[in-house]
Amino acid sequence: MTSSLVVAVFMLVGKCTAYSITGSAAILSDAAESVIHIIATSLAGFSLWYSMRPADANHPYGHGKMAYFSAGFEGALILVASFAVIGVGIDGLIRGVELRRLDVGLGITAALALVNLGLGVFLVRTGKKTNQLILIANGKHVLTDMWTSAGVVLGVGLVYLTGITWLDPLMAVIVGLNILVSALALIRRAVQGLLDEVDPEHTETLLVCLNQAVARETVIGFHQLRHRATNSIMWIEVHFLLPDAMANAEAHRRATLVEREIQGLFPHYSVQITTHIEPVSHERAHPRGHEGIESPYSEGGNAL
Repeated sequence: MTSSLVVAVFMLVGKCTAYSITGSAAILSDAAESVIHIIATSLAGFSLWYSMRPADANHPYGHGKMAYFSAGFEGALILVASFAVIGVGIDGLIRGVELRRLDVGLGITAALALVNLGLGVFLVRTGKKTNQLILIANGKHVLTDMWTSAGVVLGVGLVYLTGITWLDPLMAVIVGLNILVSALALIRRAVQGLLDEVDPEHTETLLVCLNQAVARETVIGFHQLRHRATNSIMWIEVHFLLPDAMANAEAHRRATLVEREIQGLFPHYSVQITTHIEPVSHERAHPRGHEGIESPYSEGGNAL
């Protein structure tokens, strides 16, 4: 994160320099986005440190959800930046712009865009490899900054070639709208995490594994399957149905076999599984599922 912050400051200085040389509204809008990026990167650095702290007595599930607060706040900052960029563009369309030395500004902006491209790709790939939402969010913000710069290069380049000055503020508006879309997507991802929205692919993978365990008669059935993931940790809860007369040791052995299979399904996560063993007659006592949990199950327990 330190490298990201250093690059962000370098970007801001470069873009402000390009604006002072050219007077371009598009380049000014690009610089405004960089100010927000510096603030967001500083927050992301703190959040990454905090989210990596181990679980404690007050936070038995760890501190990973700080990642979603960080991503949501960063998305909100990007949203503010998008409005600022759109505002600069609209103002330029209304009042007009006076441009100068566009060739120099183009060179500076293009070079900065390439630097951001490399950093953004690195952060997103690292974040996906380590399941760190903070790194992914920051990387996407860097890439948003890169696309902003690329749009500016395109717009200013067209002005340089055609002499049509209103293309410069128009590009600022287009870039601002693109930033707006990215901000809303990031905020949605943060909300999904805070609300423990499940990954459908994880659900399908778990159901296939559990149904196979039922088919092999390792367990008779299952129900009350719940799961959630925060960064690199996944929590899974499930109830197993086993014969009424089965010894506790054998029931535990079978449950452990299925648990190990599940853990092998998600090699990139630290999987924490909580299983509850119930006699099969228990299902007849709760034909509509456990009260207070909207998760009905059919005979054989093969429903979420």
